[in-house]
Amino acid sequence: ALVEVEDIKNAVPYGDRSGVVIEPFLTDQWFVDTPTLAKPAIEAVETGKTRFIPKTWENMYFDWMRNQQPWCISRQLWWGHQIPVWFGPDNHIFCEETEELAQAAADNHYGEVVKLTRDEDVLDTWFSSALWPFSTLGWPDVDQADVKRALEKYYPGDVLVTGFDIITFWVSRMMMMSIHFMGEVPFKDVYIHALVRDAKGQKMSKSKGNVMDPLDLIDKFGADALRFTLTAMAAQGRDIKLAEERVDGYKKFATKLWNASRYCEMNDCKMPASFDPASLKATPNKWIVSSLVEATANLEKALGDYRFNEAANTIYQFVWGTFCDWYLEFTKPLLQEGADAAVAAETRATIGWVLGQIYILLNPFMPFITEELSESHFPNKAELLMAGNWPEYTQSFISADSAEHMQWLINVITEIRSVRADMNVPASAKINLMVKDACPQTKAGIAEFGGLIQRMARIENIEYTDTAPKGSIQTVVGKATLILPIADIIDLDAERDRLKKQITKLDIEIKQLSGRLGNKEFVANAPEEVVQEQRVRLEEALGAMHKFSSALEQLEAA
Repeated sequence: ALVEVEDIKNAVPYGDRSGVVIEPFLTDQWFVDTPTLAKPAIEAVETGKTRFIPKTWENMYFDWMRNQQPWCISRQLWWGHQIPVWFGPDNHIFCEETEELAQAAADNHYGEVVKLTRDEDVLDTWFSSALWPFSTLGWPDVDQADVKRALEKYYPGDVLVTGFDIITFWVSRMMMMSIHFMGEVPFKDVYIHALVRDAKGQKMSKSKGNVMDPLDLIDKFGADALRFTLTAMAAQGRDIKLAEERVDGYKKFATKLWNASRYCEMNDCKMPASFDPASLKATPNKWIVSSLVEATANLEKALGDYRFNEAANTIYQFVWGTFCDWYLEFTKPLLQEGADAAVAAETRATIGWVLGQIYILLNPFMPFITEELSESHFPNKAELLMAGNWPEYTQSFISADSAEHMQWLINVITEIRSVRADMNVPASAKINLMVKDACPQTKAGIAEFGGLIQRMARIENIEYTDTAPKGSIQTVVGKATLILPIADIIDLDAERDRLKKQITKLDIEIKQLSGRLGNKEFVANAPEEVVQEQRVRLEEALGAMHKFSSALEQLEAA
């Protein structure tokens, strides 16, 4: 009856340490009925009791949970939580929480005292880890007062921060175990953080030699600079491409904050105990407080949405741009000798107060430098920033009029600086400003802030006019036309030639980059980081082309 004999080559596995043949051997194992446990855990995410951020990671969670098989939880290891199962003389199974309870159950079963043998297997590591949300708080000793208080206070948790690779191993199992034993989800939100890659977007690997040791980066740039870099780049759903240049950039941010604090110290900017942001009189001071309130609201919203990159960018733009680059420059004439004493005192108090608020808002991002500066700024402060309260502001701190006036001033100074840069006007050269079609609001702004415009835009004189002289460049802010006569300062013909050469060079580069990116084979076959680099170069070239073309148009008109 033998039909066929077939020789089969079998790949024989050997132990990498013992060198002995590994033979399959069927043994009894312990399983958990996860298909049943998964149902309420699936429902919890479906109904929003627990949510994933970004939401797309729910797909991985559902795919795993809806396709559960019984989970083998026993491991043949020398360490771990030993499985709570004991065998009687006839191998009858007793599963209890403690050995004493197992012995009592066995004695009752057999009617006499018997010797029990405990199963030698240990629980799967992820089984033990699945109990973490509540076992760390003292469970199962829920009758003890301190355990009961801890569970009531800390369970369920608010946020779990983890990587996508253990959604299946850990997150799902914590959900199942917590709902089963505690009757409630273990956490409300699951924030899935990004993977940190190298500057080219490659996964860090020792074999590739592209690993960036955080301790080395901390030694070189500081812990706060590295921490802020990772926060600023943590966009939802995108991996972080970490480069030393980015960390160095945020080290400069820390230096900027340090220098602002030095300015505050040098000008004796201290906050009096009676300081009231709602009672300020000077427009720049009312404006910076309004800007602080607005930035804080945006910061809180970004943090609430787990958009940490937006939160970091919000506080960065406020500190570096609004506070340091604009407000502190606006305050310099207000603090000069001979300035109005009341305005100077108000300005010193405002600088001191706003800087103190900045330390608090920045503390979660840059804890070390903010604690250091805060201790120096407020030497009698009783507690650390991290132990203090998050600031709360009232609507009375907001001044819409001051924001409108200061934004007009910033626009005027920015436009003049932009024209100077585009026309290659030397930084040391002071030029005249002529204003055409000035409305009452513009005239009022120039009357109030004319000195600041002259100081910060390097303007010699400001005058009103009905016509633009030949050889001048014009730009519009609001309803007024700003006219800058530059014919006597730069060689217009030479500047036109320079811009034309730049435009020709950029035109060649744009055509080359566009052709490369328009080649489907190049986009399909080239490494992703190379394609992305070409796209960035094209975007930069197009931006420069627009800038130089606009400048040339203005020169041609002049």
